Amino acid sequence: MDSTTEKIVILDRDGVINQDSDAYIKSPEEWIPLEDSLEAIAQLNRNGYRVFIFTNQSGIARGYFDIKTLELMHAKMDKMLQEVGGKIEKIFYCPHGPDDGCDCRKPNIGMLKQIEKHVGHSLESAYVVGDSKKDIEAATNINAKPNLVLTGKTTSAPDWGINNLSVFQNLKAFADSVCDKQ
Repeated sequence: MDSTTEKIVILDRDGVINQDSDAYIKSPEEWIPLEDSLEAIAQLNRNGYRVFIFTNQSGIARGYFDIKTLELMHAKMDKMLQEVGGKIEKIFYCPHGPDDGCDCRKPNIGMLKQIEKHVGHSLESAYVVGDSKKDIEAATNINAKPNLVLTGKTTSAPDWGINNLSVFQNLKAFADSVCDKQ
């Protein structure tokens, strides 16, 4: 498949799929899905979308949790997704802090480049869903379709001057919209 026919959705994690916290999500117990977010992922899957996650996880660099704990959070998410018939194909994360100078920390596009390599083509027709300006900038920096949900860092429609930005109340509203377009 090429980039114009394959259906791909790339999601930020905290504030899009699960509740976010200024104190960071540091354990599986703190990882709590947002209402209808897991069902929205299952809906995307049923409609032929490959779903990925790209997430900044600077809590690792800051020493708040380790990679093993991050993997336990993702295992909890995967189990809960399976229970509603959904799945994430692959999770890409940046473990670095904001001053580490990496190319993967959003709004940089390193994680999106990794997804391109994984799928074997550009992400120009992919939907990217986030809750912050960094997520949206990463999407536009790689020419993907930017979509903002108002369930995390951003809670009202912003005036960021970003062309073609679609804004949704939550991940379920996004899923309903793209699945209805088919």
